Amino acid sequence: MLNTSTTAVLAAARENGWVLEPDAKAILAAAGIDVPRHHLAASDGDAAAFAEQIGYPVVAKVVSPAVMHKTDQGGVILGIDTVAGLTAAYDRFSRMDRFAGMLVEETVAGVELIIGAQIDGQFGPVVLLGIGGIGVELYNDTAIRMAPVTAADVHSMVRQLKGRKLLTGFRGSPPVDMAALTDLVVRFSGLVMDMAPQITSIDLNPVMCTADRCVVADARILLAEPA
Repeated sequence: MLNTSTTAVLAAARENGWVLEPDAKAILAAAGIDVPRHHLAASDGDAAAFAEQIGYPVVAKVVSPAVMHKTDQGGVILGIDTVAGLTAAYDRFSRMDRFAGMLVEETVAGVELIIGAQIDGQFGPVVLLGIGGIGVELYNDTAIRMAPVTAADVHSMVRQLKGRKLLTGFRGSPPVDMAALTDLVVRFSGLVMDMAPQITSIDLNPVMCTADRCVVADARILLAEPA
């Protein structure tokens, strides 16, 4: 069952048809899903103060209801390591249509995955797990299950992936935290089930997994048309 804060966020996003990233991450965090340390900055000074608190380098992203595909529209800057760079990012983003602030967050790394869900008209919520980056773009390396997804389903999905060795340890790299990945997908599945009447899809892309954690670096929630 959705909590009152999540219900309020979805209601407020109805006019735009999708949920802004800071709000999407608040929804995920409320469901127990790991997200980067982040802050919605209302000024360049506010952004710099948070960056100093968590440490450079940081990621900066534009927040605007007019900019859904941030990367395609130049709304994401990675590896910012100085106050000057952060100030320049804020100045650039503030000129974008319907600017609502700049999201500043910690830099996360690891094996890149994609986790998503769509509400199928016949089967209901369907959950996807795949290798991110070129894995999903070139090889369509994904596995799909109907929700609700169990821990056993997650293990089966991982075994289905061509690039599963990236998760279990490849060329000396440590294996990712499979318990964390399993927990994330199961929690995500439950959240999707709860939100199903109000959404059409959710994309967590990328999800960065290491030996210590699996964290959602970016999230997009598209809302269903009102009945």
